[in-house]
Amino acid sequence: MDFAAYILTAFCLIFVIEGLMYALFPDMVRRMMAMAIMLPVQRLRLFGAIMAISGLCLIWIIRGLAG
Repeated sequence: MDFAAYILTAFCLIFVIEGLMYALFPDMVRRMMAMAIMLPVQRLRLFGAIMAISGLCLIWIIRGLAG
């Protein structure tokens, strides 16, 4: 599989996960959105950066274990 296919697969997986969250836990998603609106922008940026770095580390670990 080439790089473009991996990227498209990753985006599709994001849609699946997001869709499941909205379908299975709509009330929780609304509460989380309301809380996010009240948070300072800097805290949201920090949370986003931590999540992105965590995701990259997990990918690196999983790909390292897989071969």
